[in-house]
Amino acid sequence: MIDSIDRTILTMLQTNARVANSEIAKEVGMAPSAVLERLRKLEAQGIIKGYTVNLDSRQLDYGLVAFVFVRTEDSIGEVKTAKLLANIPEVQEVHHVAGEDCFLVKVRSKDTNHLSEILRERFGKIKTLRSTRTTIVLDTVKEISTLFLDIKVKEK
Repeated sequence: MIDSIDRTILTMLQTNARVANSEIAKEVGMAPSAVLERLRKLEAQGIIKGYTVNLDSRQLDYGLVAFVFVRTEDSIGEVKTAKLLANIPEVQEVHHVAGEDCFLVKVRSKDTNHLSEILRERFGKIKTLRSTRTTIVLDTVKEISTLFLDIKVKEK
């Protein structure tokens, strides 16, 4: 189980994964070596899965976001199609969902032509895929990957 110190550490890392151990140590009132030990434990427990960088997709010519609802011929609980979808480079997320559709897939592409190519050339080659329904995002109001851990970190 994690405590409030772990939550503070995790909140700080989510804000800036490059934050120095000494800065975390100052915030939580511990020695940097103790913070490092906690970080290693959080990594070993799988709570921290890795450290990433957040890129501006528009500046890198991947400004179009689409959500694709996918229906498959898979039997319940089968993950074959999900794995094939997940292997497509432009696919960022694959979610198994309840309801009429089987999966909700987030795709980032350069433009509608590129999206059309992805759907036709990559999705279309998956033999177990029965149908798709695509929604193109016009504007993103909020998109985060951080978790709310209910800890207030002092602003500088």
